[in-house]
Amino acid sequence: MKAKGYFITGTDTDVGKTYVACQLMAVLRQQTLKVAGFKPVASGADIHDGILKNNDALLLIEQASISEDYQTINPYCFAPAIAPHIAAQQAGCVIELNTIKQKYSQLANKSDVVIVEGAGGWCVPLTDGLGFYDIPISLKLPVILVVGLKLGCINHALLTQAAILQSGCEIAGWVANEVAPGFQEKDQNIAYLKNKLESPLLASVDFSTEKEKLGYINKWEISTLF
Repeated sequence: MKAKGYFITGTDTDVGKTYVACQLMAVLRQQTLKVAGFKPVASGADIHDGILKNNDALLLIEQASISEDYQTINPYCFAPAIAPHIAAQQAGCVIELNTIKQKYSQLANKSDVVIVEGAGGWCVPLTDGLGFYDIPISLKLPVILVVGLKLGCINHALLTQAAILQSGCEIAGWVANEVAPGFQEKDQNIAYLKNKLESPLLASVDFSTEKEKLGYINKWEISTLF
């Protein structure tokens, strides 16, 4: 791999970051790689076996080829499905970047590649002075951008690209994810973004109809990741 890990971000919330992360993990497992998923901070969780667990993190665990305890995969987990910095404040918890880095290192030491999933979009805050973007910056992770194909996606994609590049992070590629069934002129939107985004299109998937199937795996273009 060109990188030990990749950071998955999106143009917005509910654009299928977890679905894309799980797809990518499945693709990498096909390459006989040891793959781990990492959800540093998650809001929206329920009690499972006496532990607060987030469904996105559980899906990443299902796709992993290594075994690790839940608190390593998802060190910061909050019950309410609200902005993580607010959820942390309500829980009386301070999200620490060093803790996230330590948990990432644990996973990286056991695997060939770690797929790190953010929450919401690129600029989601974690504390007053810390944002989700600080995680890939600190860990020096290339970014994979999930573009939710819907009205306004071109603007969202270009603004997110500008913010990522301004931060100094590399964009390894992007994924077109059809989140709005019947989205008009989908192909034209993808064609425009292929011309304007500065990284390659890795895959075009349909989250709305293939959510439970992990389909389209063979359509991924992952050669640029190796």
